[in-house]
Amino acid sequence: MLLTSAARSGEQRYYGWPLLAGLSAAQTISWGVLYYSFAVFMRPIEAEMGWSRTQVTGAFSIALLVSGAVSVPVGHWLDSRGARGLMTLGSVAASVLFLALSQAHSLPTFYAIWVGLGVVMAMVLYEPAFAVVSTWFVRHRDRALTILTLVGGLASTLVVPLASWLLERQGWRSAVTWLALLLGATTVPLHAFFLRRDPAAVGQYPDGDQATAADASSLEGGGEMGPVLAEGRFWGLTAAFALASLVTVATSVHLIPYLTERKHSALVAGSILGMVGLMQLPGRVVFGPIRHRLAWRWAAGLAFLLQASAIGVLALAPGGAALVVFVCLFGMGNGMSTLLRASAVAELYGRARYGRVGGVVAMFSTCGRAAGPLVAALALAAFGSYALAFGALAAVLGVSALLVMLPWRPIRRGPSGGWKEPSHRST
Repeated sequence: MLLTSAARSGEQRYYGWPLLAGLSAAQTISWGVLYYSFAVFMRPIEAEMGWSRTQVTGAFSIALLVSGAVSVPVGHWLDSRGARGLMTLGSVAASVLFLALSQAHSLPTFYAIWVGLGVVMAMVLYEPAFAVVSTWFVRHRDRALTILTLVGGLASTLVVPLASWLLERQGWRSAVTWLALLLGATTVPLHAFFLRRDPAAVGQYPDGDQATAADASSLEGGGEMGPVLAEGRFWGLTAAFALASLVTVATSVHLIPYLTERKHSALVAGSILGMVGLMQLPGRVVFGPIRHRLAWRWAAGLAFLLQASAIGVLALAPGGAALVVFVCLFGMGNGMSTLLRASAVAELYGRARYGRVGGVVAMFSTCGRAAGPLVAALALAAFGSYALAFGALAAVLGVSALLVMLPWRPIRRGPSGGWKEPSHRST
């Protein structure tokens, strides 16, 4: 629908739209194979290899941590050289590593492969894709981000059933091999043939416009990172999204045990978790209208408070009606927060340093995701009940909302050429 409306207005002539279509398709396959398929193969790997659940899931956790650490140098690469070569190379490496995974017979080899896949995730998943969108779109950035994440959100819906069917028919090793071939046959050409460094490479300007003040302003600051890293607003935003990532993963991982403890069947609990993922899609659809009416910090605060309210409802009254409220609010808030992170970085810090700024934010957010299950387990042990543990997670989201809504002031250049925080005076 969004692509159709763009075409009706004549924007189909702008190369950014077909580029976005190819990039979105590649995101769907990449997320489905590299991220979501792990849950499909986890138990068969345990059964065949005799490894514990902790040993198997530990490899995936390490991959997420590696992905976060690599986000910073990946961001530098994106700002200096663009995404085409990086994402193409990442897709080739992903295919090779997934083929190697199908032949892994020892735990050290299994872990080494997932370390490599962690590097690959940083090269091909949302962060570099968001950098591409930031480069090609200014006026239509929110619409482009919505399209990208709506299509990417279909990854689990499309790839997980395929992976499950392959597993049932051929076993996990053959299934992984076929997914590796799918990954290589689709994402490598999509990245190689569709991506271009920037609109200037095809003789155009962002959004297909002529040069505008908005385009020029997005390059202000010369791409310097010093002012950004000295800025309270940046660290407030980074901490907020890291804490929100921690809570989102912690809630998702512990949702099924909590619901089964409350006498819900495993089928119902699994269905609730699946519906949370599905409700991210309407959250992303309403993102555009909300952003037209609210500044990024109020929109981000709203998304975090929606999720906090959802967890609070879940902790207080996990009955049928409360579960519906939880699914709607938590899923939509999560869908919005993913887009808001990309939109905020582009709006506040411009295109010239988007990769580096986004890389730092992504590094801390990934660390939050990796720490989420452990933090929730520690909270459960400390409080002795899921209700209190979830209440603490809701409070953490309240802190996230406060951090983004605070009126942080940008750093200004001081008389000596350094950077300092301006004095706090009424505005």
